[in-house]
Amino acid sequence: MTERQLSIILAVVYEYIKTGEPAGSRTITKKYIKGLSPATIRNEMADLDEMGYFYQQHSSSGRLPTAKAYRVYVDSVTARARNRAGEFENLKQEILSRKNGIEDLLNHVTHLLARLTNCVAVAAVSALDDAEIKHIDLMLLGGTNVLALIVLSGGLVHHSQFNLPYELSADELEELSRRINTFASGHSWREVRDTLYKYVSEGLEDAKVSYRSAINALDGFLTENNYRLFSSGARQILSLPHFQDLSRFQAVLNLLEQEKPLAKMFEKCKQNSAIKISLGDENTDEGMKDNAMILIPARPRQQKAVLGLIGPLRMDYERSISVLEAVAEALDKN
Repeated sequence: MTERQLSIILAVVYEYIKTGEPAGSRTITKKYIKGLSPATIRNEMADLDEMGYFYQQHSSSGRLPTAKAYRVYVDSVTARARNRAGEFENLKQEILSRKNGIEDLLNHVTHLLARLTNCVAVAAVSALDDAEIKHIDLMLLGGTNVLALIVLSGGLVHHSQFNLPYELSADELEELSRRINTFASGHSWREVRDTLYKYVSEGLEDAKVSYRSAINALDGFLTENNYRLFSSGARQILSLPHFQDLSRFQAVLNLLEQEKPLAKMFEKCKQNSAIKISLGDENTDEGMKDNAMILIPARPRQQKAVLGLIGPLRMDYERSISVLEAVAEALDKN
């Protein structure tokens, strides 16, 4: 690709993001590349059509960018330094002022992101075994069915149900809870799980099998890639022209309802510790082929998390990325 072709791709994508209209050669020469004639731009555009960067709705219309062109544009945006500290200072201060639990914080953040970007905003708190345990309660639901309530530092609450091989009385479950909390409170599950069983089972031979089963069940729940998911903005994207095609809107709703595909995306972003942008066919979910997703890691209240935006390919990437970066920076300090 030549420098001229790169300039044309960036101009066509930018024009379409800002106006929603196909870009013709005259528009490009008048607004973006003034040293070339419309005929020269038309010839370059025809070559870029063949290379898969543009397409036309009909032969006499201007060019529309493909996902391949958006990738060139996004790579250009992420390579440039972004300095909007003053623009988002009020946003950062608003986030820093939130002193409630992490659930309230991430709910608030997703609403802010959705409002500021006109996209669906998502957030997720990372795998539970990394988080500090505040308290675990085991409650008998009936027979061998037990409910575990797990309270993490920062106030985030998770729950899970499991079955024991043998019945335990309410008093035995209360004693097991007490012993787990004595040992685990103030630590992450990862730190205590290998020695926890030995500690809680000392002197409790009669219930040994059920105690082991209960701890194994907690271990399975806490060490899987579990995420607490938050989202906002699904209803408001219906006003965007892209989502007038309800199949695209339904694809976003389906993704939000399927926690496992989202969890895999979040885990990948968290491991890479860098912003990740998926466009069109780059999305692994079949229904997202017409959409874009931006994910960025964050650390609210010292817990690993991921923030994200889901929207059309015609997204204002420069602003969306800047907003996400500002919010992630504020969460890191909250």
